[in-house]
Amino acid sequence: MLKFKNCLLVVLAGMLSIPAWSQLSDVEQYNPNSIDPIARYEHLFKRRVWRNIDLKEKQNKGFFARGGEITLFLLNAVKSGELTEIYVNDSLKTPMSKDEFLNSLVYQEGETFPPYESGAEYYSGDRVSYQGKVYGAIFDTYEPPSNLDDWEVIPGAGKAINFLPRQISKMRIMEDVIFDKRRSRLYHQIQSIQLFIPASETLDGVEKPLGVFKYKELYTLFKDHPESAIWINRYNSAENKNFADAFTLRLFRASLFKFENPDDDPIVDMYKNRKEAVMASEWWEMQLMEKEHNLWEY
Repeated sequence: MLKFKNCLLVVLAGMLSIPAWSQLSDVEQYNPNSIDPIARYEHLFKRRVWRNIDLKEKQNKGFFARGGEITLFLLNAVKSGELTEIYVNDSLKTPMSKDEFLNSLVYQEGETFPPYESGAEYYSGDRVSYQGKVYGAIFDTYEPPSNLDDWEVIPGAGKAINFLPRQISKMRIMEDVIFDKRRSRLYHQIQSIQLFIPASETLDGVEKPLGVFKYKELYTLFKDHPESAIWINRYNSAENKNFADAFTLRLFRASLFKFENPDDDPIVDMYKNRKEAVMASEWWEMQLMEKEHNLWEY
């Protein structure tokens, strides 16, 4: 009887020690946003990180070739309707409409000018038509020209100025760093990519975030356009890659922006000044590499 009780206690203790992931369904065991998801019960180590990619850096020029920029490719895909899943943030839960995304690309709104009225001041910003041709802001004074009767004033808003694809030179990737204990290998599974306009390109000198794209959809989109989604090899054009393959092969240089933490703070907010933050970013990168090294001993 005592032996039976001891066995029962062992079984109960084993049941209590079963990890939470083992109680998940088959669907919940896999991350739906990963291209090649790894079952949660195979995770020996996992950490979510965010990395910034400066497309103007020499090592990243393959994604930013003149006329073949990845940003140009994405903007065209949004405008054509091929890329429909756009999100407000990297939680990938709050969608952003196509119009909202395109409106965020406006650098300067078009100005609206009142129409010209006889006897009133002439507004030099009005568009005017003369002999079938349309002109805008051609008069620097409020005095109407002598042959005003020959001019037709066309009131309305001027055309808005948008950011160019080459001005959108920053991307932020969110990825899961996972060590698969069955295959004894570290994997980087990109979850999303967000576009940014750097502070040097904006009117107010503040970095401007744009939409977030689910990488799983981008991967398929890249593969569907082998003729235009091309990473350029600056040293050997025979080795040009598809954007999807370039990301898989990690053919980019990125700096660590944030890693999972209870306060959800970026690294720059954890330290007193920018210099310390840059050094800390490199240190945390080394920590991840050391972690990978140590896990190989598992």
